[in-house]
Amino acid sequence: MCLFDSPMTESYIQQLLAERIGGKTFGKSTAIYKFEKIKRAKRAALEAHPHGELIDLGVGEPDEMAFPLSVRALSEEAQKPENRGYADNGGPEYRRAAAQWMEHVFGVKDLDPDAEIVHSIGTKAALSILPATVINPGDVAIMTVPGYPVFGTHAKWYGGEVYNLPLTEANDFLPDLDSTPRDALKRAKVIVLNYPNNPTGASATPEFFARAVEFARKNKLVIISDAAYGALMFEGKPLSILSVPGAKDVAIELHSMSKAFNMTGWRLGFVCGNPLLVAAYGNAKDNTDSGQFLAIQKACAATLDHPDITAKIAAKYSRRMDLLVACLRKFGFHATKPKGSFFLYVRAPNAVVDGDGHRTGFKSAEDVSQWLITQKLISTVPWDDAGPYLRFSVTFIARGESDERRVVGEIDKRFAGLKFKF
Repeated sequence: MCLFDSPMTESYIQQLLAERIGGKTFGKSTAIYKFEKIKRAKRAALEAHPHGELIDLGVGEPDEMAFPLSVRALSEEAQKPENRGYADNGGPEYRRAAAQWMEHVFGVKDLDPDAEIVHSIGTKAALSILPATVINPGDVAIMTVPGYPVFGTHAKWYGGEVYNLPLTEANDFLPDLDSTPRDALKRAKVIVLNYPNNPTGASATPEFFARAVEFARKNKLVIISDAAYGALMFEGKPLSILSVPGAKDVAIELHSMSKAFNMTGWRLGFVCGNPLLVAAYGNAKDNTDSGQFLAIQKACAATLDHPDITAKIAAKYSRRMDLLVACLRKFGFHATKPKGSFFLYVRAPNAVVDGDGHRTGFKSAEDVSQWLITQKLISTVPWDDAGPYLRFSVTFIARGESDERRVVGEIDKRFAGLKFKF
């Protein structure tokens, strides 16, 4: 059934809708987005098993609240009259804290809080605003698949095009920049990178970032580095593209409070790097929103002074990742623990055989995901953009280490007797 089923569908309002969102066809499509399919499958599975426990390994946000010091700081700042008004492009406290955090966590020194940092209402908002600063009709944005599509969506809305570079296991889920076709490269303005990566969990290396900076300089490109998971590392030191010599000449980086500090609903992050690009972002942002609540900015500034919070969160995800990787390997999945993020990306099986020898075949990762939900009450996210893969998230609901072991033990029980074929 389509979105609208009433005479309003054919009213003059339908004729006025912008082509970028579908125009005359908006709301009439019967296609179902994969995340909607997952939601529907979860509802149906719970209705069929009302007393069952659905293990949600698909959710992409932290399972716990922000730490108490952050909540206390927000409560205190929210009561101050000076914080009640519009924030516009932000208060100085958060910018200064962000600059200090970048130096302490990533070793990026000398970021000017007044010229090279502007806050964002989360990285999603930044990615939706930034195309306005660089994309004209006919311009190309180089992106990666699988990946987070928001920048590309808005680039197309401005009349631009997107060229996608596949992320493959053979290349450690890093894009082959030199494979970009000459025609696309001639018209390209920007390349969007995301490491640690959603959904693959892959991390960039200093060598890759150095190549990317040189590639951008050679081809006169802007680099937008989406580092929403940048500080959330299990192995090795967190890496910023801005730590590469010369990167600030061509790049800006996006950071977020959401993942590293359990603050998804707080909606705060920052854009930093090349001062001209940061100023351009600030100009577009100033015509888009009136800034995040100053009390939130000041509470997050206080939180950035405690990078140990992120270390504790990362330790929890690392522990859960060890459990999940071991469990999946037991049943034939080729699971490898990533160095950061909270995503585990594994090739989807093409079939499963149960204890009675009954074989169920799968044509895609989406087929596997639907089967896991309906048959095993286990939710994952499928990706078929560059081969069939499943994304498992270790942000599942669990209260303490014993409950984490119980949840993963439950997965083990549900997979007992099954043989996954690859």
